[in-house]
Amino acid sequence: MVGGVALALVLLGGAALGGFWLYGGAGASGGASGPDGSGGGGAARPDGVETFEGLSKNHVDTGETVDYAQFPPVGGEHYNFWQNCGVYDEPVLTEAAVHSLEHGAVWITHDPGLSDDALATLTAHHTPGSYVLVSPMEGLPSPVVASAWGAQLTLDDPADPRLTDFLLEYEQSPDAPEPGAPCSGAFDGTQAEFDAEGAGAVDARMD
Repeated sequence: MVGGVALALVLLGGAALGGFWLYGGAGASGGASGPDGSGGGGAARPDGVETFEGLSKNHVDTGETVDYAQFPPVGGEHYNFWQNCGVYDEPVLTEAAVHSLEHGAVWITHDPGLSDDALATLTAHHTPGSYVLVSPMEGLPSPVVASAWGAQLTLDDPADPRLTDFLLEYEQSPDAPEPGAPCSGAFDGTQAEFDAEGAGAVDARMD
């Protein structure tokens, strides 16, 4: 009888340990940010993401051109107004878009020569209320570049599933300096309009 009880205790202990690995291990692999490289979205950081630290959050005077260390920028000095999230068919105001990144937006820039189908794939990532900017940009290092505050992913294919993973990881990430701050109600113009009209373009196009 004693031997039977001892055997039962051993079996119960093994089952409990197995339950720890099944449930505890699975729980540890998902969820919030941690030292394994996952971020605010709870998804694993997609392969190919570059990260950057020590980015300035200072404002500069409207009209001042910032010389960013990364292209497209992933943070740094910016204007005191942000670029509204949305889909644009012309380049947007870079220093305003960086302010949007500060608020937790993801900025998807693309080669202006993308096909209509490829462009439709990208623009589908923006939905009303989302923190996503989509705009063309000349001279990109790849056909598509996704940027968040302190993180960037270059892509050859607009349909690459890593873009969705990047959005899950970085859109409204708590790693952004001001996640949850607005990405609407500010500037909805373009770089060309700003170049032509100066600061007046900002006042005229504040949504």
